[in-house]
Amino acid sequence: MTTFYDLTANLPNDETFHFSDLKGKVVLIVNVASKCSFTPQYKPLEHLYRKYKDKGFTILGFPCNQFAGQEPGSDADIKKFCQETFGVTFPLMKKINVNGSQTDPVYQYLKSQKPGVFGLKTIKWNFEKFLIDKSGNVYERYSSLIRPEELEKEIEKLLGQ
Repeated sequence: MTTFYDLTANLPNDETFHFSDLKGKVVLIVNVASKCSFTPQYKPLEHLYRKYKDKGFTILGFPCNQFAGQEPGSDADIKKFCQETFGVTFPLMKKINVNGSQTDPVYQYLKSQKPGVFGLKTIKWNFEKFLIDKSGNVYERYSSLIRPEELEKEIEKLLGQ
């Protein structure tokens, strides 16, 4: 059976990011887009990342263009936009699909561990979030409507603060 730590993702430079490197960390995984009404969530996501990264927390952003074509750029374009507009320093992965027959294995795993409302195994929109505990368990799933700052108490709890 696959565990969270067995997963990998592709970085924009085509290197492999091994989730085994995340052992003992609290992780927030977010499917992101640059031209969405939720795009301003990058700013509070970056704030959380900077505040807790030295305490065992990280964020992984997964750009996705499956929702109204709101992430049309290349991986280089996405990185540049995020850095210049929101000062993003947390890792952004290569653009992926989060639904459908070409769903990335990371999202296949996350959705199997924490289905959405009514047990649906689809991502509804950009900026849906999955919080992973220090043991690699999918702790919770949050809709796009939940702002990153609303997760701070849960992050602190999982960090043991």
